[in-house]
Amino acid sequence: MNARICSGGTAGLSIFLMSSTLFAGGPPTVVVDRDNVEITENCFIRIGANPIPDADGNGVIHIKADGITVEFLDEKRDREMMGAADGTPWDTLTGIGIMIDGQKDVTIRGAHCHRYKVGIYAKHADGLTLQDCDVAGGFATHLRSTPAAEDGSDWLFPHNNDNREWVNSFGAGICVENSNGITIRGCYSRQRQNGIIIDRVNNSRLYDNDFSFLSGWGLAMWRSNRNVITRNAFDFCVRGYSHMVYNRGQDSAGILMFEQCSDNIIAENSATHGGDCFFGFAGREALGEAPPREGMSAVELEAFCKARGNNNNLLMNNDFSYAPAHGIEMTFSFNNKFIGNRMVDNAICGIWGGYSQGTLIAENTFVNNGEMAYGLERGGVNIEHGFANLIIRNDFERNKCGVHLWSDPDEGLMNSPWAKANHVGSTNNTIQKNSFNGDAIAIQLRECKSTHVGDNTYKDVGKEIEADESSTTDKPIFVTNYNKPDYPVFGETRPVGARPELRGRENIIMHEWGPWDHASPMVRLSASDSRGDVYDVFGASEPMRVGAAPQDIDVNIDDKGNGQYTVCVTPRDAGIASYSMPLTIGREFKTTISGTIIRTSWDLTFFKWDRESTDPRTNLQGWRKLADGSTAVHLKSDGLNLPFAMGGPKDVPEFRQQAALQALGSELFGTIARTSVPLSPGKWRITTRSDDGVRITINAPGLKDQHVIDNWTWHGPTVDSGEFELERSASVDILVEHFEIDGYAVLEFSLEKVE
Repeated sequence: MNARICSGGTAGLSIFLMSSTLFAGGPPTVVVDRDNVEITENCFIRIGANPIPDADGNGVIHIKADGITVEFLDEKRDREMMGAADGTPWDTLTGIGIMIDGQKDVTIRGAHCHRYKVGIYAKHADGLTLQDCDVAGGFATHLRSTPAAEDGSDWLFPHNNDNREWVNSFGAGICVENSNGITIRGCYSRQRQNGIIIDRVNNSRLYDNDFSFLSGWGLAMWRSNRNVITRNAFDFCVRGYSHMVYNRGQDSAGILMFEQCSDNIIAENSATHGGDCFFGFAGREALGEAPPREGMSAVELEAFCKARGNNNNLLMNNDFSYAPAHGIEMTFSFNNKFIGNRMVDNAICGIWGGYSQGTLIAENTFVNNGEMAYGLERGGVNIEHGFANLIIRNDFERNKCGVHLWSDPDEGLMNSPWAKANHVGSTNNTIQKNSFNGDAIAIQLRECKSTHVGDNTYKDVGKEIEADESSTTDKPIFVTNYNKPDYPVFGETRPVGARPELRGRENIIMHEWGPWDHASPMVRLSASDSRGDVYDVFGASEPMRVGAAPQDIDVNIDDKGNGQYTVCVTPRDAGIASYSMPLTIGREFKTTISGTIIRTSWDLTFFKWDRESTDPRTNLQGWRKLADGSTAVHLKSDGLNLPFAMGGPKDVPEFRQQAALQALGSELFGTIARTSVPLSPGKWRITTRSDDGVRITINAPGLKDQHVIDNWTWHGPTVDSGEFELERSASVDILVEHFEIDGYAVLEFSLEKVE
């Protein structure tokens, strides 16, 4: 036997071999108690210390031989490897637990890799098998969306990954790149952003995995083909949702498929409650936005884009329900088959298939889709500019619209290489042998040519067919059969329908790091202003207690039943009140609620400005004069937390009844806010989050017209902070100026004592 089973990156690394396994003649046991342990033979792993940071970012355990099996011991205390201590903020986690780079036919069983940015990372690892690995607890970005308002900075935009942008930016429980014939089965994760990333992975099998309750993607696929993905749970992979408030999803997804992933089989999976349950996009290269090589002529690029997309994929017998956005989104792609899937209560629509061609949509169930629609997208099946799609033998019930097909003047896309190579228009689609029951509109057509409609049944629908003057319908082609494919099934679990108690979008409950898992208690700050802070507590199956409050703070607890509480923290007097109190549930769950409350009243002024004469960046005095004009709107507010989002002052929840704000719109508006607050001696910090420009000016004894924050620029959601110091107690006048140009907008203000 070769005794050099493990070695370290530093001199003097000890080798620990368990004598019981040596005498038995079986594989030795390697004790991992530091970074850079190399594994070169079959062995068992015991974790001998924690935490074990990956100091150099290349992995704690390195697999260095082909064809070996590495198995972690069964006892929990022996197999859990931690990259950082409990309580380390998720967005600061770094490093890799296990690294495989170039080794073939490796098997890893029972690994537990927690508190790393990437739990298991494999490259050029053909034949890899990962079995029963637990990679829960890892990197995630801190979400800034709240129950009251969406924050645009939380969007993911997964359109680039050829340079490993996904894993570098957001991490993963498991990431496998440039590999063929891999198997991932029985693996698990919670409490991180991304579950599995497969990047240029082909001819592989993923089954019996549970990567649910994540804040990004359960499974993310990039340029990966001919894979079989069956009987996995990718539920509640979501961000960007507050029930009946906003429902953007922010490009999170149970299953993400980007940039020319074809010939994959995705069957019998549960991917409910995702931002999109399934999110497929042909890719920037496929559309001609990122040519495969420099210097391509327009003719060459159009030829390259011909029939490019996520093509010939089979999505069959999956549950794609309860999404903030879409059950299935698959755009700019060809000849995909969606058969026998369940799509219930998706906020926008069941299927969004913009620019798709040759799609078979058959024997699916669409119920109650479209409650929180966006624009023309709503209901069961929505396809813009689609060609030769076959919608047959589906059941539609109580959707805002059963099937909606349309064209519109999309000049930007019409000029793209993909559209020049492939676009035909919304024509030659078939809607046949479907049942519509209780839909507001069964079929809607806008600027559609030669749509084959017939042999459908209608019951209690608001309108059977609504077609504009430019749409034409042809006689049905009487499709009676189609090639219903057989497919291989791997796995013993049955995830579809396994969480019936969590059906419904109302069970998507977000906190600052992701969705609540409905298994352990969760505490979130749901509202904060000068009146106080409000915390929601979920899942308190045992009694809840809050520790003693400071003398200037009142705490009120409302037991709402079913393990839910509301905790209200309010200051007794005007000024600044800080608190930090333990919150416990039973004997096991302990956390701390803390904050600083500014109890003061703000005078707010909102007004319009124009680019030509009163741009605040070039004519500040002219811009300020607008606040005194006859069209300015003056209001009072208990706090300065203005989530304009994609709207304007009229869209801030506390101002929605103010009719005078309607004329201000959502672009080119200014905000001026004033308050005066008594503060004690010492150093103070002001923090803002703004989009666009912000300037904070204070006046106090010894501090005249001091700019604490000055980011007077066009920018996305940005956090700025600045400090000032008082020699004695004083009333401090605070002036906040803010301008918005266009797009997303926000203005938030906080003030705290610096220790």
